[in-house]
Amino acid sequence: MTMFRIGEVASVLGVSADTVRRLVDAGRLPATRDGGGRRRVDGADLAEFVRGQTPNTHGKPTSSARNRLWGIVTEVVRDTVMAHVEITAGPYRVVSLVSREAADELGLQVGVLAVAVIKSTNVVVEIP
Repeated sequence: MTMFRIGEVASVLGVSADTVRRLVDAGRLPATRDGGGRRRVDGADLAEFVRGQTPNTHGKPTSSARNRLWGIVTEVVRDTVMAHVEITAGPYRVVSLVSREAADELGLQVGVLAVAVIKSTNVVVEIP
């Protein structure tokens, strides 16, 4: 069983430690206290909480891709053919190269809410 400290949970969720404490105090995120009185969150409970926070389209899927990161566009660099688009989704930075035409049609600009949809045949999983 993996137990996370409040600061580690905050890092995973991309929020402050105070926000995590409020989630625990409100009963939305289960936590226990260790021998020193510090709060710990079980990894399985954290995973269940995160699954419950994931945006859902509620209905028939419109794409075969299942990996979606909701975030905000933080950078768009256009040239004549391509556009470099950066999205910050929680603690994650996702960079994509799209056609200039697609970026223009989508109205991609800094501050726009966007979803990075990822479908890959090769995903590397690492343990920190």
